[in-house]
Amino acid sequence: MLFEPRSGRLAAWGNALLSGLVSPDEAVSSIVGEDAVHRVEGLPGESGPVGLTLALGRMRALGVSGLRVALPAPGHPLGLSGPPEFNARALEAQEAVVAVGAALGLVPEVHEVGPAGDVHVAVVWHCLPVREAPPADVPSLGEAERELAEALREATVVLTRLDLAGSGPVAEAALSAYRARAEAGREVLAPGYPARAVRVLALAQRVDLLVSLAYEHGPGAAVAASEMAARAEALRPVERVARRALVAAYNAAVEERERG
Repeated sequence: MLFEPRSGRLAAWGNALLSGLVSPDEAVSSIVGEDAVHRVEGLPGESGPVGLTLALGRMRALGVSGLRVALPAPGHPLGLSGPPEFNARALEAQEAVVAVGAALGLVPEVHEVGPAGDVHVAVVWHCLPVREAPPADVPSLGEAERELAEALREATVVLTRLDLAGSGPVAEAALSAYRARAEAGREVLAPGYPARAVRVLALAQRVDLLVSLAYEHGPGAAVAASEMAARAEALRPVERVARRALVAAYNAAVEERERG
């Protein structure tokens, strides 16, 4: 499965809505995707949880002009700027959205209900105050693209040596599904994003897929503890680079608008 964080969908389509490029209905439908419902809790001026349409309108009224993504991991507060309470919630969820123009951030809490095969997903976005400061460790699109290419080359050498380069029928099936989805013209970002952001996001998702395959379906010759450790060591920097690239891609619309 391609890595498409809910924070990415909210930021991308929220930015398109804030720029007047899509209707509220189109934005909300694209953000919710296959989930059952999304609601926002803790929004200033609202006494309880509200739907996404009302929430996005309220955020615009509060001065929000854009949305950025954060994808933090332990030891890597990617895209965060504080305070500690918000950072802790975002780290627990491994994702968040940070508003531009108002000191607000949104962290998703996902609830799954129902038996296997008929699971309904409800998402509550918790709105919390954030510190207005530059986000941590977010690269430019150009930096992200170069980092992805370099990290992929380096990791491929190591993974091939360990017989972990995502080979075999399961890996081939997953890659074929990726290509089919890409060739079908899937809209990976909302209107208003530069073409380079779309390219970087697609490459980052492909890198993330290959890393997942190496973890899940590529034990190959890595049977000794030392070889398993070498695999993790090879994949860790690639995962980090892929997350940085995802954030750069999702944030590109805001960055481009701020540059004028």
